[in-house]
Amino acid sequence: MIASMEQGHLEPAGRHSHAHPPLDYGRAFAIGIALNLLYVVCEAIAGIISGSLALIADAGHNLSDVLSLSLAWGAAVLSRRRPSGRFTYGLRSSSILAALANALILLVVTGGIAWEAVGRLRHPMPVASGIVIWVATAGIVVNGVTALLFASGSRRDLNLKSAFLHMAADTLVTASIVAAGIAIALTGWLWLDPAISLAVSVVIVIGTWGLVKSAIGLALNAVPEGVDAAAVRAHLLGIPGVTGLHDLHIWGMSTTETALTCHLVMPDGHPGDALLNNVAEQLHHRFGIHHATIQIELADTDEACVLTPEHVV
Repeated sequence: MIASMEQGHLEPAGRHSHAHPPLDYGRAFAIGIALNLLYVVCEAIAGIISGSLALIADAGHNLSDVLSLSLAWGAAVLSRRRPSGRFTYGLRSSSILAALANALILLVVTGGIAWEAVGRLRHPMPVASGIVIWVATAGIVVNGVTALLFASGSRRDLNLKSAFLHMAADTLVTASIVAAGIAIALTGWLWLDPAISLAVSVVIVIGTWGLVKSAIGLALNAVPEGVDAAAVRAHLLGIPGVTGLHDLHIWGMSTTETALTCHLVMPDGHPGDALLNNVAEQLHHRFGIHHATIQIELADTDEACVLTPEHVV
């Protein structure tokens, strides 16, 4: 007997329901993209006029933010698409792909900034520090406001977290540019511009690495962070009447939803819908598992399930 249990409700095989749609941050994405597009144009012009590598590099970085925010927004929209005959889970996993793409884009752009900074360290160029300070200060406001738009959702959605971290990293970059502009105005040390850009690049890479690992893990169907697979196994084995458990799989359907499938061995017969409903509710509330599919086996034959061995999937 196969039963699909999702968000505390027992569903017969073939039915599907979703009580918790993905977080809707459409307005936040629209505002963030508009602000960053406007700032990119202004910052690029100011960087060319002032001769500041930091401003020009940061303009490129902010342009990557527009792409990243667009990817994240598109994924958020796609993740709400209803299941179809071909995409039976809908397009929920698009949010995982967007989070991974955003993390990789951030690393690539940051690497480009670091490469250019190394070249400028060898050959410093004049910088109009006054323009740098004022433009970068405006950037702190733009990036900071955009990051705040996604702050609350970043705790529950890796896709929103990738957008938040990208914008928070840019806030750090622009703050460092302000510091560089002030220091250059006071000391005349032109090498500070690329030096600070290089230092911030290192900080961003360190801060982004965790996002990269999380996104790759979800893309490879790893157990989502925050879900203790051993605790889930122990909980299922503790159900009255359960004598065995195998073919347990836990993975992220999206950056916000977790799925589970397993086989429970119950020699005394089918436990009834009431118990299975209770199991579904416990999996949801204790472990955050929204979509559980459980197969009950009576173990009334001498032939074991072909999926019993742990190495068989």
